[in-house]
Amino acid sequence: MDIGDSVIAVSGLRRRYGPEGDGGFEAVRGVSFTVGRGEVFALLGTNGAGKTSTVELLEGLERPSGGEARILGHDPYAERAAVRPRIGVMLQEGGFPSDLTVVETVRMWAGCTTGARPTEEALGMVGLTDRGSVRIKQLSGGERRRLDLALALLGRPEVLFLDEPTTGLDPEARHSTWELVRRLREEGTTVLLTTHYLEEAEALADRLAIMRRGEIVASGAPGEVIGAYPARIRFAMPVGWFVGDLPPLAELGVEGHEESDGRIELRTRTLQRTLTGLLIWAREKDIELEGLDARTASLEEAFLAIAGGGEPGAETGSGVSVGAGAGARRGK
Repeated sequence: MDIGDSVIAVSGLRRRYGPEGDGGFEAVRGVSFTVGRGEVFALLGTNGAGKTSTVELLEGLERPSGGEARILGHDPYAERAAVRPRIGVMLQEGGFPSDLTVVETVRMWAGCTTGARPTEEALGMVGLTDRGSVRIKQLSGGERRRLDLALALLGRPEVLFLDEPTTGLDPEARHSTWELVRRLREEGTTVLLTTHYLEEAEALADRLAIMRRGEIVASGAPGEVIGAYPARIRFAMPVGWFVGDLPPLAELGVEGHEESDGRIELRTRTLQRTLTGLLIWAREKDIELEGLDARTASLEEAFLAIAGGGEPGAETGSGVSVGAGAGARRGK
């Protein structure tokens, strides 16, 4: 496989548990994607979608059942010795000796890491400098997650795998972690992120992929994935006015509408055009559209539709794939 500028390259990747046929289960079904250097790529999906199985293959923890993966040009399983010193891995939960202090844990880990950062530097990156003498069992859940991240960063990794990195963090610590990820990206670190916080994926990811039942069913920059779904305009008509009194909806660019309890919802992919036409009409009729609310689709709406089997503008389907090349960047 010619990976070009791709730091992570995955082609037709498969992972099966158990025997062929009904006695086994295929958790990853022909997944393909690439991640460029200095890019943050988010892998999203509901529980059981195949995210963890995919990441474990990329980390070299298991051999694929089919297809191939390359990290920095190497097979992460067969060439683990070449890959492991250049990657950092933050698992969903670390297994630390509970009676060691934070500093002792970092020093122990550093002893197994090539070119490890100084302990003070690693702890400072995650805001744990003043917790160095505290035993692991006395740390909060959020502090343990920050320690997990410090250990993943010890070896100055070129590729960083973050599995649910901000679970259990308070809002301040979460945003500090986001800033750290952004700094690492600016320094050229490639980050593959899994998260259930869609706000996190939208804030950090240059590109993302949504998995369902072991397959990638949508991919692209966050704005591209969101943009495949219509914006919504909601308001209440004054007494005596009805949907039929509005200008022809097709002329406004409206793709669909609903009416419930006196409130109207219009769906459109041309939000500015639709909203402008609606407001001009309301001014001409000298009426007020009560509770007017206009907004683009959110990543949460897109995710729920895709993960549940929906397509843009449809109730059900196999999903949507939005184009995005390796290394595509989104301004932040």
